[in-house]
Amino acid sequence: MRKVLVVDDEKLIVKGIKFSLEQDEMQVDCAYDGEEALEKAKENQYDIILLDVMLPGLTGFEVCQAIREFSSVPIIMLTAKGEDMDKILLCVLNYFKERNVSYYKKMQHVGYLRHLLLRRGDTTGEILVNLVTTTQEEYDLTPLVEELLALELEGKIVGILHILNDSLSDVVKSDETRILYGQDFFYEKLLGLEFKITPFSFFQPNSKGAEGLYETVREYIGDIDNQVVFDLFSGTGTIGQVLAPVAKKVIGVEIIEEAVEAAKENAVRNGLSNCKFIAGDVFKVLDEIEEKPDVIVLDPPRDGIHPKALPKILNYGVDKIVYISCKMTSLARDLEMMQLAGYRVEKMTAVDQFCETVHVEVVCCLHRVNS
Repeated sequence: MRKVLVVDDEKLIVKGIKFSLEQDEMQVDCAYDGEEALEKAKENQYDIILLDVMLPGLTGFEVCQAIREFSSVPIIMLTAKGEDMDKILLCVLNYFKERNVSYYKKMQHVGYLRHLLLRRGDTTGEILVNLVTTTQEEYDLTPLVEELLALELEGKIVGILHILNDSLSDVVKSDETRILYGQDFFYEKLLGLEFKITPFSFFQPNSKGAEGLYETVREYIGDIDNQVVFDLFSGTGTIGQVLAPVAKKVIGVEIIEEAVEAAKENAVRNGLSNCKFIAGDVFKVLDEIEEKPDVIVLDPPRDGIHPKALPKILNYGVDKIVYISCKMTSLARDLEMMQLAGYRVEKMTAVDQFCETVHVEVVCCLHRVNS
């Protein structure tokens, strides 16, 4: 009998997963936070751990990293719950379990299987499957592709990628990407616009929540007719293209090159000719841009804006800045410097992007009150 640990702070979700697994004659243990999960993982030998990403206290990713210090047990990260994702996860898991394929041990740097990254367009139903492995072993993955394509899904798999990663760091990155089936991107639609999304480009995981988020940004921006907008940390250009129809020009800056290429394609696809997207570090690129902004939109990663880049942004002295943050502590730190530079928080809204978790996106509108 296979032994499974289910970890989620939502007891109803745990109860449902436990019931389903027990119907398949599995022995199920439950934990409701990261500390309890770690304790049980140390005391028991599990065949698999189902681990929620958004746990209170220790996050799912932190628990996963801690478990990897002493165990190579297969871990499935639970994000947005969906039948299609569950079927794909179990298909890949069973395929490699039946063949006794090794899992990567990050401390010893040995093994084959590293990550399974699944991305899905909520409105289009398009699914991109990304299998991340080392090059230490070699397998014919054709049967896996056939099994995945034979699954009965509500959505549709449009691409299956094999990403090779021999990096010593425990991150999802590509030394080489092989397309096993279809294409290396998928499409999603937001607010009447269509966006091409590649494996490593940032895009909000909750499309319906993202529409509410971007509508709030558009409301906070207000009238930008005949104005130049800087969209910094622009990802695939989503915010910039939502604003472009009512702006004179939008200039986006993003460090991930493939995201910038996708943003350029998205602008053409959406018939927007007043968008310009630049690949590079915001700190360096701002010195190279000749145009001056009238309004600035900031959507930095979780750690916020680099302390060297923020003064450059503030030196433009624009009247209005809209800051989108997914980590309140980073926003609070950056707001301190922004207020010292003469900006005042006019209004702020929390947008629930991650339902039934403690995490929110925050949209903050700042006005310049003095120099």
